[in-house]
Amino acid sequence: MPRAASCEIPVVARPDPQTEVARIGVESGGLGRRTLFISLLAIAIGVAAACIAQALLALIGLITHLSFQGTMGWTLADPAHNHLGPWVIAVPVAGALVVGLMARYGSPAIRGHGIPEAMEQILTNRSRISARVLFLKPLSAAISIGTGGPFGAEGPIIATGGALGSVVGQWVHITPDERKRLLAAGAAAGMTATFGTPLAAVLLAIELLLFEFRPASLIPVLAACVTAAGVRTLFVGFAPFFPMGALAWPHAPALLACAMLGAVVGLAAVLVTRMVYAVEDAFARLPVHWMWWPAIGAVAVGVIGWWQPRTLGVGYGNITDALSGGFIGPALWMLGIAKLLSWSVALGSGTSGGTLAPLMTVGACLGAVLGHAAAALFPQLGLDPRLAALVGMAAIFAGSSRALFMSVAFALETTRQMPGLLPLLIGCAMAYLVSSLLMRQTIMTEKIARRGVRVPDAYHADYFAQARVADYACLKPVALTAAQTLGQVRAWLDTEHPDSRHQGYPVVDAHGSVQGVLTRKDLFAHDADPAGEIGHLVRRPAVTIHADATLAEAMQKMAVWAIGRLPVLDDAQGGAELVGMLTRSDLLKAYREHLLDKLEHGR
Repeated sequence: MPRAASCEIPVVARPDPQTEVARIGVESGGLGRRTLFISLLAIAIGVAAACIAQALLALIGLITHLSFQGTMGWTLADPAHNHLGPWVIAVPVAGALVVGLMARYGSPAIRGHGIPEAMEQILTNRSRISARVLFLKPLSAAISIGTGGPFGAEGPIIATGGALGSVVGQWVHITPDERKRLLAAGAAAGMTATFGTPLAAVLLAIELLLFEFRPASLIPVLAACVTAAGVRTLFVGFAPFFPMGALAWPHAPALLACAMLGAVVGLAAVLVTRMVYAVEDAFARLPVHWMWWPAIGAVAVGVIGWWQPRTLGVGYGNITDALSGGFIGPALWMLGIAKLLSWSVALGSGTSGGTLAPLMTVGACLGAVLGHAAAALFPQLGLDPRLAALVGMAAIFAGSSRALFMSVAFALETTRQMPGLLPLLIGCAMAYLVSSLLMRQTIMTEKIARRGVRVPDAYHADYFAQARVADYACLKPVALTAAQTLGQVRAWLDTEHPDSRHQGYPVVDAHGSVQGVLTRKDLFAHDADPAGEIGHLVRRPAVTIHADATLAEAMQKMAVWAIGRLPVLDDAQGGAELVGMLTRSDLLKAYREHLLDKLEHGR
């Protein structure tokens, strides 16, 4: 009757595309020719994103000049230098009306600040973004920001770069996973093209878009960012985006102050996030179509802009002034409060804009205010208010978005102040901790979480990619021989023998080669001839796994071939000997042991 199979079998290469998918998917990090191909596409996207960024900045400059000065100009102008008086209120309202019309009759996807929308497309729509967004998003953002919207240009540029990557990924025949890499590469390239921060952009892609850390994803994103950074230097050179005077290396008391500062800014990040979504909820209760919300919000933007003109437009100069000590006293905290009010109302109204620059303006002002207070009340701490502003700028984004490492890298790359490294790490970590304790979602995930989309909040090493098949498979296989009749096998299955209770059996030929696997359902089929040999019941070639393979490889083969068990072959004999069987129950057992191990060690 059944016997243990122990014969050599040849290793047969199967050209079936499903097998190729399974093989490619378990390569180390997915590296291979496909990664090179995707990286080449990412380089092209990086060039395009850098050019789009410069074009969008120029368009924002043109609209700003026309709206506030009535002149022609392509550089980023400061809307604060206008002579419109109360009529300045009408400028943001006019721009918001146009954006509302574009959103309703063009594409609603242009609303918001871009990153949450890109996250949603990655998680729910296989990284597909409509080609219309590629054109309507930058145009709507240029109108919104150019007419005084309190946003930075980086958000729309990031969203446009992501849309470019997605559209290219839909034109070229690639997988959804590869399209996700191109989307992330385009978004990161857009950020790099704006600020000249390739490292921070790569970290942004990892922490907010890719939801993974592996070479196959990192290399295309890195290629796009490096390319965008290189192209950017042709337009603007190598100067830091936020220049500031050299900082001194801080001592221990100042580092302690940065920890406390980070905790306070983390609390502020929680309040700011809740404020933004409270405003959005308030707009949702208005008895008018959402097309009109941006115009309603723009009234507040205009009024605040009349009171505090520096809240209008991108406001990159405000961040530079806060970091370099250009603001002191009431002007500092009044700007921070006014910018927060203007931005939260505008963003909550659903217009087209971003979060990075406004948040960092608020954080830099808050950090500088606290730094000046600490310098006056506790001079023994030796805390430089400029360092406090730098920590506040980064910590508020780390707390509100949970992009911890991106926030640190961004502050360093935009200022080139290496003495700020340790204070930034301390302050951002504290803000991250406070935010994680007090707020479940972030400013990036709250909107899509309300729509029922689960966003990964942690990255773990794949346990199944480390565990070996040999450690979890049944190593006492019971095989049927192809020459046995079906009647003989059925009679044996009806006995009380322990080996007759399995749900599936490998079938071997006279030489011990595995022909396939038969289940009890196959063996008790009504249309099968009891006098026939069971080898004729095998309908598909054997799908096997080697003992030294990982459980991740086994899972992938099971999923691709839609099977529940795999014959395990011995690697020591060149893959010739059947040494075990791996079933779905064995995989569940491995996962259960992994969970118990985590609970046992308190992790």
